[in-house]
Order: sequence, then C-alpha cells, then structure tokens
Amino acid sequence: MPVVDFDPELAALRPLGGFFVLRTLPHPAGADPSRPPRAAGAGPWRLPVLADGYGAGTPDPRRDPLALRVATVAGRLRTAEPRVAASLAHQGLAARLWSAALGCAVLYGRVPDLDPRLLRWDARATAPDDLWLIGPRPLPGDAATLAATVLHGHLEPLAATLRARYGVAAGLLWGNAGSALAATARELGRWARAHGRTDVAARARALTGELFAHPLLETTGSRTGTAFRRRSCCLYYRVPGGGVCGDCCFTRPPRSSPDGTSG
Repeated sequence: MPVVDFDPELAALRPLGGFFVLRTLPHPAGADPSRPPRAAGAGPWRLPVLADGYGAGTPDPRRDPLALRVATVAGRLRTAEPRVAASLAHQGLAARLWSAALGCAVLYGRVPDLDPRLLRWDARATAPDDLWLIGPRPLPGDAATLAATVLHGHLEPLAATLRARYGVAAGLLWGNAGSALAATARELGRWARAHGRTDVAARARALTGELFAHPLLETTGSRTGTAFRRRSCCLYYRVPGGGVCGDCCFTRPPRSSPDGTSG
C-alpha cells in the first residue's frame, strides 16, 4: 500500500463527505498535547477531549462530554429513554471514528493517532459529531493499527462506559460498531467507483474484511459483499417517528421492549 505524508489539515478526507472530515489543531512538538498552547485562545481548544467522557462514574452533562452528547441526542430525537439516546449517540461516534481512521488508511496509507486525549469533541454539535484532532501523528495504515486505534482505543472503553451508566447491552453496542464500519466501507466504495479509484476500493475492502475477522466484530452480523445484516438493533424504532434501519435484525419494529439483541 503506498504511503502519502499527512498534510496538516488531512485535506484528502474532505471530498469523502462530512463523516470523514477530521479537523486538526496544530500543537508544538514536544509539548503536552492535553494542554492548549499559550497562544491558542478559545475556539476548539475550549472543548473537552474524548477521554473525559470515558469512565463509569455518575454522568454529569455539565462536565462530561459523553453525558452531554447523550442528553443532546435525547433532546433532538425527543426520546425520554436514556438507553436509546446512549445507543444512538454511540452509533454516531463510532461512525465518525471509523470514517476518519479508515479514510486515512486507504487514502494516505497511514492512520492518525486518535488517542482519546488527542480528540476534542463538541458534544452539542449536530451530526456528524464535531471532532478536532491534536496533531496529526501518523501510525501504520494496517488493520492491526486500525483495531488498536478505534476498537481498543475508543470503542471498548466507550462500550464499558455506556453499559455501566445506561445499561445498554454489549451485543447492541458491538452491533453498532459493526454497522458503522460496514457503512463506512460502503461509502468509501461508492466514492472510489465514482472517481475511478479502484486502488481505494480494493484497500477499503481488504482492510474491512480483516477488521470483521476481529473477535469483537466477527459475530456482529453477516456480510454479503458490501451488504451487512446486523444481529442486533440500535433501538432507533423506539424514537418517536422512528423505525427499523436497513441493516437491522428486525424486519419490522418489535412489539416488546428488547434489549437490542436478537435471539
């Protein structure tokens, strides 16, 4: 896979669409990335980092970006069920993380370091989630690095937090992760075909296949080409006016109140 140096603004991601765009914040080499530079001012530097939201403590939307995001999603979707809002907030963030990481892997041949302490998050923003990366620092663009960066670096602590705080089922959360990865791969494939980039399509397909072989993702659903049918439900049908998604395990909204996982 050819390797291209990161440009400071990761501009190659922009043509892929809003879910792929990852805005950046330059930081002096050798400085503590968790602290804004003296001349940074406010703006995105005022935002909390994703790491501030990972943890099983009592959520406080005033100080915790994850709790704020769940509350924001609940308000916008008019749902009184925190578990539903937590699932849908998780789905959106998973999609953003996969899109930025996989998009960089196929276009640059590298993955940016997405350490939760390096990603500032505007949890009040509309979808897609507004993320700002301090850096970027390049890492290898292989599936093992993608798994370490997204699955282990974010989705594992995020899932543990949402299970502890909101009682969201583990199978549902990993189903969200698989669904978000499959959607990311489909969008990359669409873009690649439209622009004659068979190399991008091939890399996206190969990396996605390796990722779905990971123990955390291999049982999340069934894949046929780029199509994906998950074995769980994100609970969107419980939102006022909602329904089942195209990759849902249900063909119609269930009458009962399942935990989001299928038999």
